[in-house]
Amino acid sequence: MRTSQSMWPDFLVGQDDKPVRVILIDDDQHMQRVVAQELMLDARTLLIGMASSVKEGRKLIKQHEFDVMLVDVNLNDGLGFSLIELMKFQRPSAEAIMFSVMESDDQVLRAFEVGAAGYLVKHSWFGSYPQAVLQVANGGAYITPHLARRLIKKFDANTPAAQRDSRASSGAVSELLSDREKEVLRQVANGYTSAEIATRLEISALTVNSHIKNIYRKLRVRTRAQAVQFASLRKLF
Repeated sequence: MRTSQSMWPDFLVGQDDKPVRVILIDDDQHMQRVVAQELMLDARTLLIGMASSVKEGRKLIKQHEFDVMLVDVNLNDGLGFSLIELMKFQRPSAEAIMFSVMESDDQVLRAFEVGAAGYLVKHSWFGSYPQAVLQVANGGAYITPHLARRLIKKFDANTPAAQRDSRASSGAVSELLSDREKEVLRQVANGYTSAEIATRLEISALTVNSHIKNIYRKLRVRTRAQAVQFASLRKLF
């Protein structure tokens, strides 16, 4: 029996009559069944296709319209990072969540660098696959608490003391961004493209891209996913 959260707001993406469409790519058959069952039991998510290799994953991406892709890091014929890069080209409005049995910080950082909006550790006691899917489908970023804490510590350890002091409070970081830049970042977090943001804010797409470049520079990030993740962790909006 498919169930949904009774308190799930009707203004969020992922409703019983219009669930978030998901594709799943994992070569671990047992894990594939576990994740698929979780997704199918939640009425807010709809599993529309599965694959077990990079080759099959490419076909899945090209053949199906979907909202979120769940992809394992290590597949039997390659790495899942290449599928995220293909998805960003083929389905730019879709989001990707990477997952793995490993808790490698380098893998997590690379996943976000290529455009993932979430990273999960298999068999983690924290979070769930439908929860992660719904989070990124609604413009957020998702990472298990244990990994988030490790990455924050790593970030702080690699940041010079003067810079750490300047970032000690969310208010200090928030002041780096202008009101317009915060509004653009908010629209990015909601999943809008540059063209859509331009229409909503009644400015040119060129101006939107200029604001996004400034946001990247000020927050010291390189992708939209990283900017949203940073803003979410530091509560910039």
